[in-house]
Amino acid sequence: MPTADLVITGTHVRTLDPRRPYATAVAVRDGLIAAVGEASDVRDWRGRGTEVVDLGGGRLVPGLVDGHSHPVWGLDMATGIDLTAVTDLDGLRAALTSGRRVDGWVIGYGLDHNAFGGRTIDRALVEDVLEGAPAFLRLYDGHSALVSGAALKAAGITGPRAFAQRSHIAVDTDGRLTGHLVEHAAMELLQPVMPRPSYAERRARLAELLDGMAATGLTGAHVMDLGDLDLVGEVAEESVLPLRLRFAPWCMPGADADDLAELVALQGRGGRHWRVGGVKFFMDGTVEGGTAWLDHPDCHGQGTDAFWPDPAAYGEAVRRLHHAGVRTATHAIGDAAVRHVLDTVASLGPGGRLAHRVEHVESVPDELVARFAEVGVIASMQPPHTDFTRADLSDEWSVRLGEERAVRAWRLRDLRDAGAVVALGSDWPITHYDARVVLATAREPKGAASSGAGLTGVQALEGCTSHAALAAGEGDVVGRIAPGLRADLTALGLDPVEAPADEVADAPVLLTVTGGHVVHRGL
Repeated sequence: MPTADLVITGTHVRTLDPRRPYATAVAVRDGLIAAVGEASDVRDWRGRGTEVVDLGGGRLVPGLVDGHSHPVWGLDMATGIDLTAVTDLDGLRAALTSGRRVDGWVIGYGLDHNAFGGRTIDRALVEDVLEGAPAFLRLYDGHSALVSGAALKAAGITGPRAFAQRSHIAVDTDGRLTGHLVEHAAMELLQPVMPRPSYAERRARLAELLDGMAATGLTGAHVMDLGDLDLVGEVAEESVLPLRLRFAPWCMPGADADDLAELVALQGRGGRHWRVGGVKFFMDGTVEGGTAWLDHPDCHGQGTDAFWPDPAAYGEAVRRLHHAGVRTATHAIGDAAVRHVLDTVASLGPGGRLAHRVEHVESVPDELVARFAEVGVIASMQPPHTDFTRADLSDEWSVRLGEERAVRAWRLRDLRDAGAVVALGSDWPITHYDARVVLATAREPKGAASSGAGLTGVQALEGCTSHAALAAGEGDVVGRIAPGLRADLTALGLDPVEAPADEVADAPVLLTVTGGHVVHRGL
C-alpha cells in the first residue's frame, strides 16, 4: 500500500461532502486527499516519510478561498500612507502632514469617502498641508483618487478629457480641476510620473503578502486582474506559493476581435499553484463615485450610464468568450448593471449556467435576486464592504442611493435562500484579506446591511469553499474534503460554523495546507 505524505489526526473534520459530512482524520498523498475517516482508517497510510500532525481537537475544513482579491495589482494600490483609519477631514490633513514622502510625492490609499463629511472631493481641502508636493490619494474603493495640483501638472493634465470607457476628470462649476479622478482611465494618467517600488521590493512584498494571507487560513484567491505574471512565476519558481492564484485579465470597452483572441490565448497559462482562468469585465463603477449604473439616478443625479458606453458591445464580447469556453466575471454594483449582465448570460442559453459571475451585487430588487438562480449566474460578494456603511444610513453610499435602495444592501442571505451560488471574498486591498473576517461578516453584515439576515454558519463556510470552487469551475476537484480531491485544507481552533461570529473573526489558525504542502503552522 502506498504511504501518505501527510496525515492529520486529532481533529473534528467538517468535510462539506454529503456522503460523509464528518470525520476525525485525513491522509494526503501527492497533493490529493487519499483517505477521510477515523484514525483507524488512516493508520495504514503512515510510513517512514509521513508527516503526522495532531490538531489536538482543532477543526479541519476545506481550504478557505478568497473569491475576489487583487494580491499582485494591490501591491501598487496599497502603497504609501495607510489612510484606512481616517474618519474625517482633520484626520486626513494630519495624516498627510506627518506621512512619509516617496521621492517627493505624498501617496496614500484606503481613504473613505465618508471622511469628507458630505463635501465635494476637492484638492483645495488638503492642498495647503501638502506644501506644493505632488500627491496621489486613492479612495478606498479603488475606482477614484484625489490628486494635488502639482500632480496634475506633472501628468500634463490641464482639463477634462474624453475616454473610451466611463471615466472623467472632475471640474467645479468654474471649470477648475478639483483633482478628483474618477475611474481607471483617469487615474492611469498619473502612473507614468509617479514613483514605483523596484522589482525586488515588489517581489519581496508579494511573498510576504501571500504568507500573511495563508496565516488567516487562505489556500487560494480568485485574482480579478492580470497582475504581473512574470513576477508571480518567478516567486513560484523560488518556493511553493502558499495560495493558489487564479487570474482573470480585464476586458475593457473598445476591445476588438484581436483583443478577445489574446484573452482566449492567455487562458491556461500558469505554473505550480497559479494559472490564468477567466476574464474580468466592468459594467459600472461605484455608488460613492457616482458611477454605479442604476435604474434611477442617485441623489446627485448621477449613476445612469454604463461603464461600457455601448452595453451591447459588452454583451457581444461575453458571447464570443463564452463560445471559446472562457468563464467571465463582471463587476456590477447597481441594479441596471446587474440586470444587463443577467440578461446577457440568459441569452447564452443553458450552457451559460454556472459559467459566469457577477462581482459585488451591492443593491438589487427582489426580481433580480430570483433571477440569479433562474439564470445560473454566480454572485461573488464581499461582506467586509458593508463596514463602509452605517446602520442609520447616514454614510455616503446610503445617502447617494436613498433609503429605498440602501435597505436592500448586500442581500447575501436572500440570494442563498433563492438558490443562488454565492462566493465570498475580501476585495483586498479594498478591505483586509483575513478570511476569518470574511466568514464572520457574512454571518453578521455591518452598517446598511445589518438590518437584513446574514448567512448561516454553513452558508458562510460554503461561500469560501464549495461555492468558491463552483465560481471557478472547479466544483469537482476542490471545495470539499473527499478522496481524490485537492488537498487544500484549513484547520482552526474552533468550529467556524457553530462558534459565534465574533469568535470566528479571531479564531486561531492551526494549519494551512495547499496542494498537500503545509504552508502555515500556528500550532
